[in-house]
Amino acid sequence: MTTDTTATETRTFEADVARLLHMMVHSVYSDRDVFLRELISNAADACEKLRYESISRPELLGDDPKPRITIAADPDRKQLVVEDNGIGMSRDEMAEALGTIARSGTRAFMERIEAGKASEETQLIGQFGVGFYSAFMVAARVDVISRQAGSGEAWRWSSDGKGSYEIGPVALEEAPKRGTRVMLHLMEDAASYTESYQLERLVKSQSGHVPVPISLIEKPGAEPRDIADGTALWVKSKSEIKPEEYTDFYRGIAGQYDEPAATIHFRAEGRQEYSVLAFVPGSRPFDLFDQDRKGRMKLYMRRVFITDDADLLPHYLRFIRGLVDSADLPLNVSREMIQESPLLTAIRKGVTNRIIGDLAKLAENDAQAYAKIWENFGVVLKEGLYEDYERREQLFKLARFRSTASGEKLRSLSDYVSSMKEGQKAIFFMAGDDRARLEASPQLEGFKARGIEVLMLTDPVDSFWVTIAPEFEGKPFKSVTQGAAELSDVPLLDGSAKPDIETSSEIATFLAFVKTVLGDAVSDVKASDRLTESAVCLVAPEHGPDRQFERLLNAAGRLDKAAKPVLEINPQHERVVALAKLGKDERAFKEDVAHLLYDEARILDGDKPADAGAFSERLARLIARGLLRD
Repeated sequence: MTTDTTATETRTFEADVARLLHMMVHSVYSDRDVFLRELISNAADACEKLRYESISRPELLGDDPKPRITIAADPDRKQLVVEDNGIGMSRDEMAEALGTIARSGTRAFMERIEAGKASEETQLIGQFGVGFYSAFMVAARVDVISRQAGSGEAWRWSSDGKGSYEIGPVALEEAPKRGTRVMLHLMEDAASYTESYQLERLVKSQSGHVPVPISLIEKPGAEPRDIADGTALWVKSKSEIKPEEYTDFYRGIAGQYDEPAATIHFRAEGRQEYSVLAFVPGSRPFDLFDQDRKGRMKLYMRRVFITDDADLLPHYLRFIRGLVDSADLPLNVSREMIQESPLLTAIRKGVTNRIIGDLAKLAENDAQAYAKIWENFGVVLKEGLYEDYERREQLFKLARFRSTASGEKLRSLSDYVSSMKEGQKAIFFMAGDDRARLEASPQLEGFKARGIEVLMLTDPVDSFWVTIAPEFEGKPFKSVTQGAAELSDVPLLDGSAKPDIETSSEIATFLAFVKTVLGDAVSDVKASDRLTESAVCLVAPEHGPDRQFERLLNAAGRLDKAAKPVLEINPQHERVVALAKLGKDERAFKEDVAHLLYDEARILDGDKPADAGAFSERLARLIARGLLRD
């Protein structure tokens, strides 16, 4: 079946688009200024794409080689036009670009609005970069006329944003010679967007640094007046640029509307020459945890946009927004060849090292500012500890943690090492998903009694990097929930002698009895030197995953067979001492106690009893025994 390209066709919006447009009109009016920035960004992208395509096909430029964006206002008719002479769109491209949603960030935006949080963050639109659709916040109807570069056909797209759109051919004399014209039929309460001072203010504040000149026609018949010269911000020296100019550029290139937490602007010279303008966002982008983990750095060659898919930074720096402009990469190289270029490999290395280095300087010079960055992006940066062996030491110096000694303050690994106790041989950590539960864990008791700091690792990635990052400054990482506690060489805080875990014959007999009763449920039962208050705890065997890592592997279906835990029993605990003294005639009771001690340890570790029904029956017998004795 073929489509009649001479007819005007009516189509319905993709379901997500219809939802989005409804919310645009009814939920987020406070952000409506951003529509102009979004339309200008689209126009600039179209001009940049044409510049790239014209490298191999110069005939596309015809007699109009200079890119431009023109904004034309008609106050009497309440109309506003944003027109570019860029690459333009075919019929199919218009339907795809204006009738569907491809970006996951837009869906996340809608979910956020529907969750009722728009009033909390009135600048959501800028954070998500919803692009063209933001026009419906100010327009009752939008008409788009586009003619693709080198084409003899032009097309009109038209919609009131209420569920459907029309698309069909238009006479060439009604279309731009090349590029796209977006006409907004403004709502009554949006008529101020035809006022020249308002338009000029918005362009200069939001889009003054796009690399395409922008001119303004204040009313029909007036001459165009330049209001932005198209000078690329990144080619200027830092001394020429005001902070607000950096912020405006960041908002345009990042599709966010917050303040950048850090700006990294430099020019590399030597074997490779390139300019970098990069930003650390002030808040988490909503695509931070997308499965594809793609970066958002754009690649330019001599101010010509090439691609935003060049993987200029490692995945763990995917929160960085910005661009790299190379003077050395050849303009006629294909996008596929770019990925294989040794020059680009060198640029990737240089940019990555510089960004990590600048973050390290910020951490050293402004701990408070860096702490905010770590709170937002530390969970992503820690992926580098797992993935980037070459830079692991640099990333260790960036890492920050909360610990049993820090409260809400963040601690560096250098802070930790400098505070290690006499006789302490390892950097101790405890991993889990709930910090409050971790801090209440019995496994920590012996460490607290000696004032030994324990890192609280609550991000899933923590369980991975500690398995392959063997040490920091010669100190190995050691889980407090795995193997021997290694506390014997560290004195207690109160100055008392270290507990003697050499067990009496009664305790030794009781431990052996518990091991026999529990059988294959545990790999061993032994006296503990890490418990000071609790009677029992579970730890992982010396070799293999620790308790939290085992849970993650099991949840992901990556564990063929779970390791049997070690049940540690506090030989000094009065309950244990009393149980050890019971005679042989109490065997049935002691068997119940053995299982209950194991289930108690599981509950303290965040697990359920091994057998809920049996646990209930044993507990009932224990209560009955107490009542009868009374």
